[in-house]
Amino acid sequence: MTRGADIIVQALEREGVEVVFAYPGGTSMEIHQSLTRSKIRVILPRHEQGEAFAAEGYARASGRPGVCMATSGPGATNLVTGIADAYMDSIPMVAITGQVPNFFIGKMAFQETDVVGLTLPIVKHSYLVLDINDIPRVFKEAFHLARTGRPGPVLIDIPKNVQQMNAQPVFPDSVDLPGYAETPKADPIAIQEVIGLLAKAKRPLLYCGGGIISGGAHGELLRFAERTHIPVATTLMGIGGFPETHPLALKWLGMHGTVFANNAANEADLLLAIGVRFDDRVTGKVEKFCEHGTIVHIEIDPSEIGKNKPVALPILSDVKDALRKLNAALEGDSPASFKARYADWHRQIAAWKKQYPLAWKPSAHEIPPQQVIRTLYEMTKGDAIITTGVGQHQMWTGQFYDFTKPRTFLTSAGLGAMGFGYPAALGAKVACPNKQVIDIDGDGSFQMNIQELATAHIEKIAAKAIILNNRHLGMVMQWEDRFYRSNRGNTFLADPSHPDKEYPDFVQIARGFNIPARKVTHPRDLRPAIRELLDVDTAYVLDVRVPYTEHVLPMIPSNRTYKDVIIA
Repeated sequence: MTRGADIIVQALEREGVEVVFAYPGGTSMEIHQSLTRSKIRVILPRHEQGEAFAAEGYARASGRPGVCMATSGPGATNLVTGIADAYMDSIPMVAITGQVPNFFIGKMAFQETDVVGLTLPIVKHSYLVLDINDIPRVFKEAFHLARTGRPGPVLIDIPKNVQQMNAQPVFPDSVDLPGYAETPKADPIAIQEVIGLLAKAKRPLLYCGGGIISGGAHGELLRFAERTHIPVATTLMGIGGFPETHPLALKWLGMHGTVFANNAANEADLLLAIGVRFDDRVTGKVEKFCEHGTIVHIEIDPSEIGKNKPVALPILSDVKDALRKLNAALEGDSPASFKARYADWHRQIAAWKKQYPLAWKPSAHEIPPQQVIRTLYEMTKGDAIITTGVGQHQMWTGQFYDFTKPRTFLTSAGLGAMGFGYPAALGAKVACPNKQVIDIDGDGSFQMNIQELATAHIEKIAAKAIILNNRHLGMVMQWEDRFYRSNRGNTFLADPSHPDKEYPDFVQIARGFNIPARKVTHPRDLRPAIRELLDVDTAYVLDVRVPYTEHVLPMIPSNRTYKDVIIA
């Protein structure tokens, strides 16, 4: 006979889990005890939100489900933001929570919270395990659900007394989930319809999202784009799904995307939308988005088709399968013929690129935030995994670091959760120990999970952080400047009684965690400081003072169109 907690650990081992991000407590300590007898690495965060983001970083960088675990009550509720983030961005994650014993459920026992009810709208599926014999099946199903179809988080809530029971486990070899269609395939007739639309189009565009990355379809996308000579714009989640140094790349579109990408998307006569959900930050005023173009939507999740934007040709399919079939259908066609057919379109896009480049004003005395990111790109040669917090620094990173590979830009896109950057970098570094992993963060966002510097030191995780420190909640302040006459509504983060004094002192804080750190205030010191950050084999914090007056541009105001773009 085997204890329930040991069955849980055996189930994790059978799923190939190598690391669990977990903070112990009264209702989960049985599982922690069992983990001490396992080869699974347990990483102890300093906050459950940090562990959820770290599990996400692991999943985003590796493609494998991240696993996090917490106790009941406040431990479980602290996971909620990370679970919501994984749900919004379709990240595979399994969150395990301890629960009060069966006989206390519903009686407001100490640290009881209905975490299944709390997370119901933000998980792909959830389980409350009341029978020890269900543990093997539940874990098999949970991991299968998390990583197949449209990926997402799955919650498993396990009462403490179930963990303490004994049973003879029976581990299933497969799952049986009637009605769960994990990989719909593209209809060949629909594929032929797309080929027909390509033959008629004069201004086509590929608009590609995170589905390209989660579907492992970046190779197929590259082949399709090069064969058809169609330019490619991605969403924020799609960054890295198409090499941004490629001549066909328009980088990304949306509120702070490139002018040329937004112009192309809205003036295209054929928009091939692949693995996207027509998010409001991409479309702006949705009814005006690509108003006169024919839209083809290739998507694995039927709930997304027609939800935000009606389309002419919906194709329910795994995006990799659809692109493979499109490539096969074009096998006899010459790329040169497509290039000639779309020549005028490419000349128009080239003109937009020349007219509206991404740029910044250099300074002899201050460090423009864009320069920090571009210098990092040059010094890493683009070969790094970059995580971000949320705010201006997030947008500048997407603009000025050119990503050429999938799973190298890890950001909280849908939920926009501040505090994501550094714990996500920890998870990514655990998943990819031989890669440089750098969090580009803001001073506000970094402070939200600053305690995870302790995790980095104790667990010897060499995740680096560059803080673009403008002493403000920069993005909110930018909106104040643009739309509220610069009236400050609690966006200044330094000490108002000593506004010119360094506060907080990130270097001192980092050193308190035994993390090496450095502050930079002058442009001449930037490159040597980044070299120092890259060369150390431990975690590192680089605090870079940047001007608070800098805005992220271009910018399309909320619920407006590409014609309303602000460029200065």
